Amino acid sequence: MAKAIHSCIRVLNPDHSIAFYEKAFGLSVKDHLDFEGFALIYMSNAESDFELELTVNKDRAAPYELGDGYGHFAVSVENLEEAHACMEKEGLEPGKIVEFAPGGTLLAKFFFISDPDGYKIEVIERGGRFL
Repeated sequence: MAKAIHSCIRVLNPDHSIAFYEKAFGLSVKDHLDFEGFALIYMSNAESDFELELTVNKDRAAPYELGDGYGHFAVSVENLEEAHACMEKEGLEPGKIVEFAPGGTLLAKFFFISDPDGYKIEVIERGGRFL
């Protein structure tokens, strides 16, 4: 059986990315592997063993093109309004809170936020299948 352990995103400025993920999600650097042409920075928190891998290509000067797909990763939080308010207070510009209730039944409550490189993160309130 496979176990999901990390997701990789490529970042232009590791200091900006680390600060964003610390402020937005309470992630901290767990490991930093530095190589000649690139570095790998692993971030996580006590909520999960899953890690976010920030890949830094040292010779990169231009922002990455993220494409026109709607790729994202998601995190769950206990209190969505509180998380949203904290991110607003930090100046991180979270999107509006959405209640997804097709047919009148609430399936999910969430918002999106973008990191310094433009990656979308979905923040979902815990409940139902989103624990």
